[in-house]
Amino acid sequence: MEADLRYPIGKYRRPGELTSDQRLEFISAIDQTPQHLASALKNLSAGQLDTPYRPGGWTVRQVVHHLPDSHMNAYVRMKLALTEDEPTIKPYDEARWAELPDGKSSPIEPSLAILESLHKRWVLLLKSLTPSDWARKFRHPDHEKPMSLDDSLALYAWHGKHHVAHITALRERNGWQ
Repeated sequence: MEADLRYPIGKYRRPGELTSDQRLEFISAIDQTPQHLASALKNLSAGQLDTPYRPGGWTVRQVVHHLPDSHMNAYVRMKLALTEDEPTIKPYDEARWAELPDGKSSPIEPSLAILESLHKRWVLLLKSLTPSDWARKFRHPDHEKPMSLDDSLALYAWHGKHHVAHITALRERNGWQ
């Protein structure tokens, strides 16, 4: 059976109701995402950054720029859920964002800096939440059910690992040291 290059760590599976220990594990994963991404990118050339991680997929550069785009949206959605009663969030077209010049061809260093700073701030927020905060929800207009902060935490812990694995799997397949 051939591996699905779209999901190098497997498709996201919602873990159900989270325990305090699971939350800490997911917060730690979010905290470590910028370092794991920087490590995955170490010594890649411009040509390697412009290589798609799979046929028809985004380039490594686009994946790098996608992470802060996505995680900024997640951070804002969480803050909205903490300060409003079940707000409806504004979705964005991630594929079209990835085709904009800043996502397709710009240097990766600003996105790495954004991701690092964003995750520091995000982790501070996450560590401050109370048990009742985790049950707060927001609505995504494309989804039937509202999403709790627990759901969002688990999803974005997976999301960072998912995209870092796109890069590390590509490096491994291509023998990039």
